[in-house]
Amino acid sequence: MKSLMHWSKAGLVWLALLGAPLAMMWSAGVFAAEPVQAVQQAAAVNINTANADELAAGLVGVGPAKAQAIISYRETNGPFTDKSQLLLVKGIGEAIMKQNEDRISL
Repeated sequence: MKSLMHWSKAGLVWLALLGAPLAMMWSAGVFAAEPVQAVQQAAAVNINTANADELAAGLVGVGPAKAQAIISYRETNGPFTDKSQLLLVKGIGEAIMKQNEDRISL
């Protein structure tokens, strides 16, 4: 019985030494087939040159109708000179801008 208790304590020590770092590595995506950073990164979409399909595919919350609204605005008013001008496009609000701040390029 004493040797079983010895092994239990030793097992707990090993679990404490290895378990916490492994759990942190797991939650950070170290063991993922595709690293978490790669999943979060997306190619930037140039709002001055992208067609409707590229806008809809590359921007979160932008479907075909909003993509066409971006193109119509661009054709009427000229190229965007600042990302914040997207807020002037019907259907594009603060939430969509926030979701896409790293996906938009000029």
